[in-house]
Amino acid sequence: MFVLAVLFFILNLFSRSSDMSTNLNPTVRLFLSTSLSLFLPAMSYLFSEAKNAVGQTADLSVRARTILMWMFLVELLRKKVEAILVTAGMQGYSDTIHSASRVVWLGSLVFFNLRSAGKKALYGTLWVLAAAKLVQRFVTVELGKRSFAYGKNPQLIASYMTQMLKLQGQAGSDVLKRCNYVVIGEEELKKKAGPKGYKLEELGKAISEADSSVVTVGKIWALAEKDPMLRKDPKLKRICLSFALFKMLRRRLEEFPITDAEASNCRDLILKGLRREGMGGEDAIQLFSDELQFLCEYYHSVLPVVFASPFFFVHNYILFPIIVWALCILMLILCSNGDVAYAWHSFRNDNYVMSGSVLRMAKCVLGKVWESLSTPFVFCSIDISITILLILAFAYEEVWEFILFLLSNWFMVSLLCSHTSMPEWRTHPLLSRIIPCIVTVRNMMYHPSVSFKQFSVLRFSRLSLPLPTRAVPKKAKTLIMERLARVSLDAPLSNGMAALLSEELSWACESDSVADVILTWHIATSMLEARCPWQSGTQPEDGREAATALSGYCAYLVAFHPELLPDDKDGTELVYTDMKNKLKEEMGGWWAYYWSGEGDRCSKLMEVAGRRHEEETTVISKGARLGKVLIDRYKEGERQSVWKLLGDLWTEVVLHVAPTSSELHMKAHKEALAEGGEFITVL
Repeated sequence: MFVLAVLFFILNLFSRSSDMSTNLNPTVRLFLSTSLSLFLPAMSYLFSEAKNAVGQTADLSVRARTILMWMFLVELLRKKVEAILVTAGMQGYSDTIHSASRVVWLGSLVFFNLRSAGKKALYGTLWVLAAAKLVQRFVTVELGKRSFAYGKNPQLIASYMTQMLKLQGQAGSDVLKRCNYVVIGEEELKKKAGPKGYKLEELGKAISEADSSVVTVGKIWALAEKDPMLRKDPKLKRICLSFALFKMLRRRLEEFPITDAEASNCRDLILKGLRREGMGGEDAIQLFSDELQFLCEYYHSVLPVVFASPFFFVHNYILFPIIVWALCILMLILCSNGDVAYAWHSFRNDNYVMSGSVLRMAKCVLGKVWESLSTPFVFCSIDISITILLILAFAYEEVWEFILFLLSNWFMVSLLCSHTSMPEWRTHPLLSRIIPCIVTVRNMMYHPSVSFKQFSVLRFSRLSLPLPTRAVPKKAKTLIMERLARVSLDAPLSNGMAALLSEELSWACESDSVADVILTWHIATSMLEARCPWQSGTQPEDGREAATALSGYCAYLVAFHPELLPDDKDGTELVYTDMKNKLKEEMGGWWAYYWSGEGDRCSKLMEVAGRRHEEETTVISKGARLGKVLIDRYKEGERQSVWKLLGDLWTEVVLHVAPTSSELHMKAHKEALAEGGEFITVL
């Protein structure tokens, strides 16, 4: 119990301090879920033993009441490991039934075992809080599932996009100002179900009217030209565009396919509209990353940020606490049979926590432990520590949930849409200050940059786990957006062949296996990086940073996420396994393979390259030969051209493997959202 309390406290204290994410690591969630599933039976048994130790006539002992307190606090903290799912069709009432059964069981322990009015009132108040939070969560999720703004949104967006594209095109120089992608408000449209989706009435009027409840990307972009706040901080309007694109992406994940016309329109919006806006690669990648973050939080958030809006803020953080306080007061009165004066007196005097005696008792116990290390006092101090840690964890979690709600992108999008659709928000002396104040606080918080995992065949060993994480270089973002711009001009992507300036190295891309090409060029890039390192104090070659980062990420995908690549997963795993076995063979066995350093592996690969066995077609032999060619070119004075070639090639490769080629790959991307998503999903 002490370990669980410490873990909860550390999780609350440090899990949110590094970023603004509302997701919980799947490994931590699995561990806590398993622990909590065993918690209630174990604590119920200990409660029964503590209760029976004092006989049937006396009130519950301090030990039994302490255990009961832990059971309530852990139940209140349990939602930390339960994601909020608001997708239509994902009914899954089993979790709700289990939660309700736990709350009913805890209520029976309170009302059938406590006799003192004050003690019953205290624990009854905790029961009211647990039951109220359960009902609140159930009602919120069920309303969300049935809402066209949340659970039923994909089918509504599908109908909206089909009819919107028929109304007007996106032609013209101001693509984003003419963009009618909906951000918020589509659920307010008059609609009628039909054989091919919903028929939306007066859609053109809702899109064109400035004060309509339907807020589009174009309305926000048009307002940004004359609104000082939006003009000063372009990130605000980009968040709204990310939110609109997130709604489009949800359709793919929930089997509402995007038509060719919609895909072409969206491609023009992104590749032409953003470029005409003068948006650089870094801003564009951040826009797509925010879109993916919306997706991750929608499916895996443990906090109700998905519903963030001024309306939900009033109901969830103002009206709900008032109702809970009223129910707690009612519980206090009922436990004393209507005698309010006696109820308050008993509530204060029958409970150590309310009378302040708990602090004196804790001080006394800690003093005895310090003096004599007596076993009873040691165990008593552990009980007090567990209780304090759980109370602090619960209080911290509630405060941090409120802060994350206010600072979330979801709440910001809702506020910006209210700012756009309601002119009184822009002129009201109080309302007009809300967004600038939140933006100021958000800017003070730490926002991690877009990053990805790195893996190197030359550096990997048993001691290298966990894998390092590296921020996506600015140059890589620029190269990616430049290459995507050329795609819009009918320059098709390839497995790297298109980036080669001559046919001299084309043999390294002549493979039907993407994993084969990735590992071949990864080995060569790693050899070049090891033998020709960047000299500190000098300007790095153009493309070096982008090439090494993208090379490490693509190798990571092959080794750890083959399901995200376009090739068959089993085939990709076979290519990687064969490469490892061949490298082990060259290194002289598994011991040398796992304990050798980068220098030893690079030297061995140089030996392999020097054999000149042109008929060898293994990944190791091809990568070694290619690496030697690149190293020779580098040493001959072609430093800039070599790294520029690699930068362009790895940009080509990472974009080539990004599109989803089947429903299996789409499912793999959706599963990866549980861990925050992958950079390839962003692309």
